[in-house]
Amino acid sequence: MKAAIAREFGGPEVLHIAEIPTPHAGPGRVRVRVRAAGVMPFDTALRAGRFPPAMTPGFPAEPIVPGNEFAGVVDEVGEGVAGLPPGTEVLGFATTGAYAEFIVVPADQVTRKPPGMPWEIAAGLSGNGQGAHLALRQLSVGPGDIVLINGAAGGLGTIAVQLAKAWGAATVIGTASEPNHDYLRSLGAVPVTYGPGLVERVRAIAPDGVDAALDAAGPEALRDSVELTGDRDRVLTMISDEAARELGLREWSGARSGELLGELADAWSGGGFVVHLRATYALADAARAHRAVETGHGRGKVVLAVDLP
Repeated sequence: MKAAIAREFGGPEVLHIAEIPTPHAGPGRVRVRVRAAGVMPFDTALRAGRFPPAMTPGFPAEPIVPGNEFAGVVDEVGEGVAGLPPGTEVLGFATTGAYAEFIVVPADQVTRKPPGMPWEIAAGLSGNGQGAHLALRQLSVGPGDIVLINGAAGGLGTIAVQLAKAWGAATVIGTASEPNHDYLRSLGAVPVTYGPGLVERVRAIAPDGVDAALDAAGPEALRDSVELTGDRDRVLTMISDEAARELGLREWSGARSGELLGELADAWSGGGFVVHLRATYALADAARAHRAVETGHGRGKVVLAVDLP
């Protein structure tokens, strides 16, 4: 099968298309013919070598195939799997392996794709949707809260804004570049520009600070979030682990599941939130997709079209 692989750590240019063995579904697993795969900051960090060796077993003898979210069609079912016959359209998650024509995962890591959900949306829902949901739950976001979302126009941030509003937050303040402010307003957020002076700009909206803050922007925004909340238990970052440790913040925790993914898919079908697509790239352009994600300034989700018409 064709896959986008890396045989060395480095910049986006280390990604290239290669033929690798096609996997098969063992007991309790399904093989999915991938139609589209989401591109996450996690994938770019993995490619760059910013994770422990345990995340890439066998490397470099066995290449890295990034990709931890996908959508496609079940085409092979392992022993003991029920309810997911070949031909079932699904979306799912993994740790690696989605930048390929086929992926094998445990059956409880996929859920049925709603009939009206486009493949690109399905591919880009799992990582950001589950990440935003689990983080906001860990922050105990609820009715009446004033919530700060740093990096609110990105793939995770846009879903976090919408979920926080749906869960009753009184005000959601979202940091973004000026061109994305109208977009954030359309999602129900109060936009502010990120960068120096953020604390003062947020306090102009919320004089007493904020109740909770979720960071998907970087260390400086994270430090400002601590100052604005005054409560380290209600600040989380999705990307700045080293800064979080320096600040004495608890780590993001929570387990993705097929059940939660199914709930999010149902919520999307019911109009509970929207997923904005920034760009769709061909599998052969995985390096370009990584560059787009690493700029950190785009709106919404980047997706790879693996087997789309």
